[in-house]
Amino acid sequence: MNIILLSGGSGKRLWPLSNEVRSKQFLRLFKDKNNNYESMVQRVYKQITTVDKEADVTIATSKSQLSAIRNQLNDKVSVCIEPCRRDTFPAIALAAAYLKDERGIDEEECVVICPVDPYVDNTYYEAINQLEKLVLEDTANITLMGIEPTVPSKKYGYIIPDSKELVSNVKEFKEKPDRETAKKYIEKGALWNAGVFAFKLKYILNKAHEMIDFTDYQDLFNKYSTLNKISFDYAVVEKEQSIQVMRYAGEWKDVGSWNMMAEVMADKTKGNVTLDKTCENTQVINELDIPILCMGCKDMVVAASGDGILVSDKERSGQMKSYVEEISTDVHFAEKSWGTYTVIDVQPQSMTIKIKLKKGNHMKYHAHEHREEVWTIVSGYGKVVVDGREQEVKTGDVITLPVGCKHILIAETDMSVIEVQIGEEISPKDKIVYSL
Repeated sequence: MNIILLSGGSGKRLWPLSNEVRSKQFLRLFKDKNNNYESMVQRVYKQITTVDKEADVTIATSKSQLSAIRNQLNDKVSVCIEPCRRDTFPAIALAAAYLKDERGIDEEECVVICPVDPYVDNTYYEAINQLEKLVLEDTANITLMGIEPTVPSKKYGYIIPDSKELVSNVKEFKEKPDRETAKKYIEKGALWNAGVFAFKLKYILNKAHEMIDFTDYQDLFNKYSTLNKISFDYAVVEKEQSIQVMRYAGEWKDVGSWNMMAEVMADKTKGNVTLDKTCENTQVINELDIPILCMGCKDMVVAASGDGILVSDKERSGQMKSYVEEISTDVHFAEKSWGTYTVIDVQPQSMTIKIKLKKGNHMKYHAHEHREEVWTIVSGYGKVVVDGREQEVKTGDVITLPVGCKHILIAETDMSVIEVQIGEEISPKDKIVYSL
């Protein structure tokens, strides 16, 4: 089974924990069977490979999410990087070309497109296995999965099938309706459109070539910024005549807001949090090194990180996007392929960062043109290379890195490092990478 997971998101609906580089799918708010916290993307990958150990998973995403994916999944998945955001049709076209030209996937094989972030049980991915079987039967060019509605929601688009059978031809699609119209759709057997599409690889490649002038994956990658922004639904699905839908009645939740996330997160609280006995239906997530005390809170969500603090009524939290867009802050936490960094202090000409480097990992060999850095090794040991000279470092060591020097830190154990950046111009773009 070839699965392309679409991993997008601007990080606004689950602010302040999510941001431009840590979208909701990377928040560790769930737990595995060993009671360890895990993220949505880790949970989804585990579910896919539990249902099908041979599943080939590719994540289509932006470059800003690559480090978080590598941090959480290592090299278990392939990653197709979009040079810039161009909506779902260009993203799927690029991923399809990537599968054919970079991965060597046969054009006759089935490909299933799924969002990376629904909260589901394993029956969802068992149903996706059934989609693959339907595609290989060649009864339709596209096979969709439609979710049996639990309420007449106005948040989702609707698929109107010809019948209420398990598999049916699609009659039409409807945009997000008001509640009364949604009730009428459901009475006719309508399904929520969950953005799950299945087809043979050659089908989507042919569609891509019809709409875009390109030769292969690399050519499409190079032209990507010139492509029109258009969704896969508008570009392909709603124009296709040979299309069918399979009904799915299992658990499915779209955790696109704090209200929905609060329903499925593993614990009522995470971090240094105290709730008094009068609190009701309140979830609190604290990533700060200070305690949070909540008293008398009812139907609320509180989330605190280095990027900000949210205190909201749960229902109202779904309306926060426009307010968050007015808040301009730099990202204060990010997962990298080698570990994490957390901004702990910002001054006019300095920035202090806490770095956690995982055993066996290292940063890139790089230099800065406009700032010097001072590293203090708080715990662990490893090696540093400065302008080609290697030395061992351990807890308590201090390394000064002048402007322009090439440097890298290599962890032989888990390491914790305080990095102080000093200069008149401090920017994440001030980085020149070299080969070691």
